[in-house]
Amino acid sequence: MIHNYLGQTIRFEIKYKKRTSMSISIDHYGNVEVHAPKGMSDERVIQALEGKWDWIQEKLNEMKERTLGPKLKTYEHGESFLYLGKEYPIQISQNMNIEQDYAVFEREKLHIVVKQLEDEKIRQALKRFYYQQCKMLVERSIKSYQSNFKTKPRSIRITDNKTNWGTCDSKLQLTFNWKLAMAPQKVIDYVVVHEMCHMVHLNHDRSFWRLVGKIIPEYEQQENWLALSSWKMTV
Repeated sequence: MIHNYLGQTIRFEIKYKKRTSMSISIDHYGNVEVHAPKGMSDERVIQALEGKWDWIQEKLNEMKERTLGPKLKTYEHGESFLYLGKEYPIQISQNMNIEQDYAVFEREKLHIVVKQLEDEKIRQALKRFYYQQCKMLVERSIKSYQSNFKTKPRSIRITDNKTNWGTCDSKLQLTFNWKLAMAPQKVIDYVVVHEMCHMVHLNHDRSFWRLVGKIIPEYEQQENWLALSSWKMTV
């Protein structure tokens, strides 16, 4: 079906089922599905759809942005970057007397100090910041969840892995992607626990997922956040 409202148009499909309430879902491709109780009129479905209009448009816009991919960064004052799941503006300063370019998080801003106001200098300062924060956040998470495991990691490394958020090898060496510092703490905790569970089960069998679920019952929500938001995790 097609419905026009507030100057906007959406396509949606209604599925009538044996249920007592109505729900609306949007898949990764932007398809809108309405699950309604049997016997509910189309008029009531439309009313409910209009009541969720802002939410639907927000989700559809997010999917359009995800399809287009991340915007190229300009490294200008006020440009936003992710940190712990939230967008923060950057504030850039020049100081010729510093030994090394750096970035810190303070007063709800990412404050960057560089010798030269060059895009690559700013980018590298930001990247070092994320590496440092990721190491600190991961180590803190490991310490928090260590009581769930009899064994401990032999080493912890932060890397620029292009394909994995984290890995665990047979020597109990854990590695994590530096971009995790851009994710919410709950997502970081999930990735950490996921890799720590590989210290017990090196594969992804049922026993592995049972252990993950025992420690992080809502782990699918964290996986979903990464699936929907990882495209924004860039410098």
